[in-house]
Amino acid sequence: MHSSQHASSTDSPRDDARGKLRRSSVANWLDRQAPFVFVLPTVLLILAFSIFPLVTSAYLSLMRFSLGEGGYGLKFVGLRNYERLFGGSQQFHFVGVFRAPGAISIAVMAIAAIAVLWWLARYAMSARRSIAGALGRLIAAAALLSLVWLAANTMGGGGQPGSLMVTMFYVVLGVALQFLIGLGLAYLCTLPLKGMRFFRILFFLPLMVTPVGIAYMFRMMADTAVGPLAPLWAALGLGQIAWAADPWLARIVVVIGDTWQWVPFMFLVLLAALEGTSRDQIEAAQLDGASGWRIFRDVIWPSIAPVAAGAVLIRLIEAFKIVDLPNVLTNGGPGIATESMTLHAFIDWRTLNLGGASAVAYMLFFISTIACVSFFQLVVRRARGQST
Repeated sequence: MHSSQHASSTDSPRDDARGKLRRSSVANWLDRQAPFVFVLPTVLLILAFSIFPLVTSAYLSLMRFSLGEGGYGLKFVGLRNYERLFGGSQQFHFVGVFRAPGAISIAVMAIAAIAVLWWLARYAMSARRSIAGALGRLIAAAALLSLVWLAANTMGGGGQPGSLMVTMFYVVLGVALQFLIGLGLAYLCTLPLKGMRFFRILFFLPLMVTPVGIAYMFRMMADTAVGPLAPLWAALGLGQIAWAADPWLARIVVVIGDTWQWVPFMFLVLLAALEGTSRDQIEAAQLDGASGWRIFRDVIWPSIAPVAAGAVLIRLIEAFKIVDLPNVLTNGGPGIATESMTLHAFIDWRTLNLGGASAVAYMLFFISTIACVSFFQLVVRRARGQST
């Protein structure tokens, strides 16, 4: 009797200690999982609003939508909507009208092929090569050569670029201009000049205007007949210019409006990067007698390159979705000369061609993904000092 009471009295503290330890471990585990538990509903909500449209549009891109009595009908057509974009009734709209390649087109394609082959051979001989890296470079090379071939065979006399090449024109030319102008303005604002605070605010203002407002503003400014700049055109003896009737002039006006809107973004990001550059290194280079160009190339640029590459990547993602400016400025005209892929999909959707609109949207998704992932792997990671 006495021994059993003694055993129970000795076991009780030990059980209590085990229970406290178990409860403590459970509490610690719950504490570690708390951030995930609080964030999980938001993540699931975002995924639902992201994945559902992707799955639905993929389903619609394989269907033919038609209205009928009492509702609508969906008929499975497989890849027919995609085939129409590349070789069917929508070929002129998406990839464009082809022309016989001339000497310049052949030379451009040959130069591009040689450059890509040299780039791939250089990577194959490097010590950091890998299967994933080689596969990614092959995809990027195939996409680049396809775009060069398409540009060489649709641009120029007798050809007409479709919404795919028009979108690439907006992306490449627009982002390049925005980066160069934004970098130049940011560099000027780091110099000890009078009125720099005023100009910093002034350069930021276009980013606060909506894209539709910018489109209407440029539509008025580009009117050489009754627009606010019409007296200037008349004073210069240029007369009225029907820019909206010329395909390339209309595309250039769209690029100018897009550049005016997004230069402030590049300006702000690059200005912050420039102001974060070490002043000691710049002053040391100045004492050594280095020129302004050498200081920028050897000291400033390596410091801001990671930030600059990230800013360009953000703009690339956004530039592929351009729709407001070509829609308001020219309504995609003359004809379909200024239609971007997003505007192409919107017009198809407005005419109830839901399958065709989804196919165009998915082609935009594939092309922008390849372009942005390639840029990230080949430029952004390299600028950050990471191996690719």
